[in-house]
Amino acid sequence: MAEASDKRAALQALGEAVRMALPHGTVESLEVERGQELVLRVRREGLIETMMLLRDGGQFAFEQCMDICGTDWPEKPERFEVVYNLLSLSLNQRIRVIVSTDAATPVPSVTAIWPVATWYEREAWDMYGIVFAGQTDLRRLLTDYGFEGHPLRKDFPLTGYVEVRYDEERKQVVYEPVKLTQDFRNFDFLSPWEGMTTLPGDEKVHLNRIEGPKPEGSIP
Repeated sequence: MAEASDKRAALQALGEAVRMALPHGTVESLEVERGQELVLRVRREGLIETMMLLRDGGQFAFEQCMDICGTDWPEKPERFEVVYNLLSLSLNQRIRVIVSTDAATPVPSVTAIWPVATWYEREAWDMYGIVFAGQTDLRRLLTDYGFEGHPLRKDFPLTGYVEVRYDEERKQVVYEPVKLTQDFRNFDFLSPWEGMTTLPGDEKVHLNRIEGPKPEGSIP
């Protein structure tokens, strides 16, 4: 318990140090989740300044951006959150930074700070439609070319409208209307064990039962 309490206190102190080093109001909230994960929610306009401080500040030294992902809260006015997970190898510490946005307002790109962010920002754009200002490579990453919409927005049909396949005769990928053939299957729901009166190989057994000798004294 004492060790966990000390770790929580150290993370809280780290978060307060970040808050104090930034202009007032940049950090909207500071939490230590589950007693071991430091989470900062920052204003969108202050994201770049925050990330520069976290990377270059000697007491922070978060050299690596390990992951960027999106989350969707449809009931909120700013429904999308962009979550940044940073790692300091030199100081053996982690931090999570979160900014919120809506479907139209872009989030500043951090690719100038961590070039690896290009891949993650493309993924967030592809899945959620989150726009990143300054990102020059917002191409589809996981969906197909010509795909419309963003899969994780929870706002488009589960089956889609078209399906894709490779046509061997035309030697190209073709798009066709979705055909849900499984919806039209007919089932009789009869168990094969109940519906089968004679199994293969039972012919001799039935023959012996019918024509076999009867014991003496049996009632006909």
